[in-house]
Amino acid sequence: MTDVYAIFGFPVSHSRSPAMHNAAFRALDLDAVYVPFAVHPAALPAAISGMRALGIVGANVTLPHKANVMALLDRVEPDARAIGAVNTIFREGDALCGTNTDATGLARALSEAGVELRGSCVVVLGAGGAARATVVGLARAGAKRITVCARRSEEADALKSSLAGVASPCALTSTDLDGSSLARVFSAADLVIQATSATLAASQAADTFARSLPLHALPAHAVVTDLVYKPLQTSVLRAAAERGLCTVDGLGMLLHQGALAFERWTAKTAPIPVMRAALLGNASANP
Repeated sequence: MTDVYAIFGFPVSHSRSPAMHNAAFRALDLDAVYVPFAVHPAALPAAISGMRALGIVGANVTLPHKANVMALLDRVEPDARAIGAVNTIFREGDALCGTNTDATGLARALSEAGVELRGSCVVVLGAGGAARATVVGLARAGAKRITVCARRSEEADALKSSLAGVASPCALTSTDLDGSSLARVFSAADLVIQATSATLAASQAADTFARSLPLHALPAHAVVTDLVYKPLQTSVLRAAAERGLCTVDGLGMLLHQGALAFERWTAKTAPIPVMRAALLGNASANP
């Protein structure tokens, strides 16, 4: 009997996850299929009930369901609860359990790219779900200090307060993304992570956002990464490259969070090269 895996989102037709996971199943000769389901927010409880009834083995959860799905599961792992988002559902017997592979996936992607995380000083742009996963993942990987920067200083402060215990012993600080202190924060950074939606599309607004950042203040050794992977070369990465800085695109996080989900579902080592090739092969067709 074919094992069925799913991704729930709205919209979801753009997702690259089906190509990545189905390629992995084929590579390991597993009788399994990964299917995208467009689930309206109002239908999420019914979708989770359907997952239980139909015996769907595992699922990914993407926007806008990552937070709301938590209340529908039997168990949520501590880091996912701290982040406030589940992106992977797996089974323990009859129970549906939630985890978040974004945090560890980002840390793995950066390490793979040669970025030294232990003892680093990191600047995170944004205070939403992606930023929360970033803070948890990099704190777990040994970052020494993480500064959260957001347009609304109260949002950055709230993220700092809510994750201080989870991130310990990493020091968490916060500042205003538009504040005069941002250049000073950048000047001490080893790594800058763009975790807002500002670069999701190639536009004048995205270019303006990139120009507003004090990239000139970064040390020459600093690395800049953007969690957005469509476009792959975002306005921020382009501006950082023009400054002569090392950059890391967002495709690695997508790959590694998917590999971690695959391993949780199947208890098999994810075929990373196959999954990467599937993502790159679909880069022109899928965002």
